[in-house]
Amino acid sequence: MPAEVSTGTRRRASGREAGIAFGTGAYFLWGLFPAFFGLLSFASAGEVLAERILWTLVVALILLLLAGRFRELRSIDRRTWGLAAVASAALSLNWGTYVYGVISKQVVECALGYFINPLVTVAFGVIIFRERLRRTQWVALALGALAVVVLTVDYGRPPWIALILACSFATYGLVKKVIRLDALPGLAAEGLTAAPFALIAVLVMGLTGHATFGSSAGHTALLMVTGPVTLVPLLCFALAAPRVPLSTMGLLQYLTPALQLTWGVAVGHEPMPASRWAGFALIWLALAVFTGDALRRARRSGQNRH
Repeated sequence: MPAEVSTGTRRRASGREAGIAFGTGAYFLWGLFPAFFGLLSFASAGEVLAERILWTLVVALILLLLAGRFRELRSIDRRTWGLAAVASAALSLNWGTYVYGVISKQVVECALGYFINPLVTVAFGVIIFRERLRRTQWVALALGALAVVVLTVDYGRPPWIALILACSFATYGLVKKVIRLDALPGLAAEGLTAAPFALIAVLVMGLTGHATFGSSAGHTALLMVTGPVTLVPLLCFALAAPRVPLSTMGLLQYLTPALQLTWGVAVGHEPMPASRWAGFALIWLALAVFTGDALRRARRSGQNRH
């Protein structure tokens, strides 16, 4: 019996280690997205978005065929297709805004959006699901709101790119909580609902001479690669999520905006005046309060189970 327990413990530990590796890989790759999407500055954000939707769908359908899971798409009911369409709209808005931010050299603001995202998710819980927050969560939200005010003064406008990225991804996350589809079929279903619009956009851009796809081998290859580049971290995330505690994934998620901020400042040489650093510092303080509270609750819950 002790040997069986020991084997089970080792197996769980091994699965957790693999999950952390997959999770780190997913967030690390997402953190490097500015390096890749910065190469697509030859195209408009609209074209990159349309091509990304189509090529991500192509890769997802190929993987479903290879895995023998293509028929899962046929069993999706009308309600789930509706949820997939909502998720697709939110994700398309997120992708398009992000690509625009990178191409227009506003990577720092994109990073801000993903730092804000956990706080927006909590705010959505209060507004939509009438969830009751603890005092520390209210403090975190207040600090986040103050940070947005500081950054609005700094930019001379609300940080629209960051807010759209945070709200669209929080919306996507909410839908994914209720939709009953695995990662790959779910992504394929979302792609299928968006594909007609993306295809029309590509055809219109081609007919009006605004498309760069096909203009050169390099440009065409880069646009096609958006498919696998998008899918690889999503699949890593799907492999990590069931193996890693939510508190650990919550910590790992900050790797992405940290890398993007570093890229924007160190590589993109984007301006970071003291007032902007002050806004980011408030966001980081809010996240520290929020994450510390979540970790304490997770630790307390684990002790109660024992």
